[in-house]
Amino acid sequence: MKKKKSEIPDKQKQPEAAKDELEELRSRIENVQKEKDELFAKLQRVSADYDNFQKRTARQIVDTIGYEKEKIIKTILPALDNFEHTLQNAHSAENVDALLKGIKIIYDQILDILKSHNVEQIKALGEVFDPAMHEAMMQKTEKEKEENIVLEEFQKGYTLNGRVIRPSKVIVNKITQEQPAKQDEEPP
Repeated sequence: MKKKKSEIPDKQKQPEAAKDELEELRSRIENVQKEKDELFAKLQRVSADYDNFQKRTARQIVDTIGYEKEKIIKTILPALDNFEHTLQNAHSAENVDALLKGIKIIYDQILDILKSHNVEQIKALGEVFDPAMHEAMMQKTEKEKEENIVLEEFQKGYTLNGRVIRPSKVIVNKITQEQPAKQDEEPP
């Protein structure tokens, strides 16, 4: 068999085409490798930034809580000072009424401080019992008052920003319904 002349040049072209294709593939691989390395480096930077963000946020929260505690304590200190002055002058008070007046002033001052921090007392006495705001400790029966009315308050309740942080402990009016006496009737 004789080979044709046209086949010989094709065989010579094939190794050159394969070399060109191989070079092109190597170039593509290098480009993909570079792109992968760039994306990996970017991912590492983003990951490090995120870790730093988490650490910074945690520090900021701790700092904010510390500042808020300091702010609250600073608002309470004047009431504490007034209480201390009242106690120091208690022995020289002319009568018990003067001492009670001083204590009442301090009590009102503390309530004002709490209000400035959005803490409010829950109104309970004479109100309709609300299990979301009140905790029933006992029940009494006072027929001249309405059913389910708070008669007494053992401990005041408080809300912070409208949310109950401590319910009022109360005594609730519970009127028992008297059952009519059963009559022993004989059938006619």
